[in-house]
Amino acid sequence: MNPLPATLESFHTLQWTARDLARLADGPVPRAPVLAAADLRRVAPRLDVWDAWPLADPGGAPTPWRGGELWFALAAPAFDDPEERHGAARIHHFHRTDGRFRHLGVTFPDGFTPGSREWSGSAVLEDGCVTLYFTAAGKREEAEPSFRQRIFASTARLVEEGGAVFTPWSPPVEQVIPANVVYMSHHDGTGELGEIKAFRDPAPWRSPAGEDHLLFTASSARHLGFYNGVIGCSRRGDADPQGGTFEKLPPLVDASGVNNELERPHIVAHGGLLYLFWSTQAKVFAPGVDAPTGLYGAVAKRLEGPWRLLNGHGLVFANPEKEPFQAYSWWVLPDLSVASFVDYWGIDDAAADRKPHGRAHFGGTFAPFLHLRLEGDAATLRGSLKNG
Repeated sequence: MNPLPATLESFHTLQWTARDLARLADGPVPRAPVLAAADLRRVAPRLDVWDAWPLADPGGAPTPWRGGELWFALAAPAFDDPEERHGAARIHHFHRTDGRFRHLGVTFPDGFTPGSREWSGSAVLEDGCVTLYFTAAGKREEAEPSFRQRIFASTARLVEEGGAVFTPWSPPVEQVIPANVVYMSHHDGTGELGEIKAFRDPAPWRSPAGEDHLLFTASSARHLGFYNGVIGCSRRGDADPQGGTFEKLPPLVDASGVNNELERPHIVAHGGLLYLFWSTQAKVFAPGVDAPTGLYGAVAKRLEGPWRLLNGHGLVFANPEKEPFQAYSWWVLPDLSVASFVDYWGIDDAAADRKPHGRAHFGGTFAPFLHLRLEGDAATLRGSLKNG
């Protein structure tokens, strides 16, 4: 028998605290293996690629397509300063076969989406129809990039043979709208990466009762301040007067006072439990909180919780100690393999600022897949799966 749908009163938001993270000092920090030059395979000479996600079934598993898998990622021209890519980000799609990615092209036509650029999302395939959830950042044709973030979805039919990949996309529809009550509506901040406020990174999850939810990266409207990151949650309902198709629920995780950005949250069902994962960076933790850039997570029996931090502190694994910027934006699949992208690598000084290293040390491509082992509240790294 399927469990009854969750109610607002049944949600238990996990408060992630500095005390939780202080437990990292009790033992060795789990680390990903160091990448070698041979691990970097660029998909195109003058294209940088970062945040990636697969075309997945409703359970999150990549769906077979033309002898491989279809993936999406943010991409931009390879600027001399890699940080400029965020202002030119577009969603592209790729064919993954035998562990290698081949670039297929830009996903949406020019001027099609309502932002000045496109940020991370996710994609689901059902009955041959692709639903692509994504973040629209800024406003179309704005003179200077702004940082308002809105969550949209567009649909198309997947083409199995021939040159085309998709039929024409449907007009984007806004999915969930912040009201500045639980989730902040204003996202400008300073405009510096890591300091802007958030309403982005939509990721779907379907409950055993058949209810569709969207998770997202957000900022708390109840705890204003520099460090007020939360993992937002919403449930599909009737369209509200503003056009949203998901109703907002309480946050799953609240890091107010601890962290500004809990990025790309998503859920994996494994062993009768739900595992919630997110990525965050050392630089967005509050002063006095010593925690590394890495993949973090929590576990629960039900979406509404209560959630428990994995490994007692939340960290699943971090970048290598001497390669603190090596990879980012980890995405866990139902088979427990983990995708990410190569960020700044070959920098063996943990105290260094990555920016001066620029193009010479920026990977801008898919990283080798890693693999997890999950047992109850414990999460460990099993090994790496090379990209070809």
